[in-house]
Amino acid sequence: MKLTKPKADVYVPGGGPLEEALARTTHLAVGAHQDDIEFMALHGILECFGRSDRCFVGVTMTNGAGSARTGPYAGCSNDEMVRIRVSEQRHAALIGGYGCQLQLMYSSAELKDASNPGPVGDLLEILARAKPQVVYLHNPADKHDTHVASCLRAIAALRLLEPAVRPLRVYGCEVWRSLDWLPDADKQVLPVDDRPNLAAALSGIFDSQISGGKRYDLAVQGRRLANATFFESHEVDRNTMLAFAVDLTPLVADPSLDVAAYTTALVDRMRNDVTDRIARLSRGA
Repeated sequence: MKLTKPKADVYVPGGGPLEEALARTTHLAVGAHQDDIEFMALHGILECFGRSDRCFVGVTMTNGAGSARTGPYAGCSNDEMVRIRVSEQRHAALIGGYGCQLQLMYSSAELKDASNPGPVGDLLEILARAKPQVVYLHNPADKHDTHVASCLRAIAALRLLEPAVRPLRVYGCEVWRSLDWLPDADKQVLPVDDRPNLAAALSGIFDSQISGGKRYDLAVQGRRLANATFFESHEVDRNTMLAFAVDLTPLVADPSLDVAAYTTALVDRMRNDVTDRIARLSRGA
């Protein structure tokens, strides 16, 4: 496989040809940064873990050079940080039993530049070879620019696939904005309470971010717990941990749909839900 960046990192845990790993792919996640996949696509990792008939593949778009750093990592240069974060992502792939992990090594600026053909071209080649049935992306309402750019590049690549090999389901997942605001009818509810030990290990492997000043491991666990508890107000909890996602499959199936209009329609439905409830409860009997 010829990827744009000479330093793009391709890792197949346990060895073996990349082509064989891609050919087994059923679930694939595209994350902007090292650790995004583990936070947003745990559902796919758990769906495939220990299964011979399913295979999870991770794709990380950026190189990690701009990572925040304090504490033991405060003195690390950008080059050192890249090496550390690439290594951490490899460890996560090994622990999570991924079929393979690809790190495309773009800078955030390169990924956010819509005129740069590299990210879409690389993703198209990966997707065309992997032919995943389920894809996990950042959601287009995320508040992190690099995450939204990653989502948009992935949607562009998915739209270029032949219709017959497009995934059956594309999820837009939570990271830098929770999706609990979505009306329940628009929520894709993903149980993630199986193997909590594996989830903790995957979140905790990114020491450069956790010891470096951000307790992502605790934050993502708290979000999953809160999602499960606050999902239903009049029923006991059916799950101990849930992740929410938005269905992006229609955007891939119909390239004529506008991503911004599709996303703001979700916001409008939430607005209407709030407005209608207040109006209904303001009326007299």
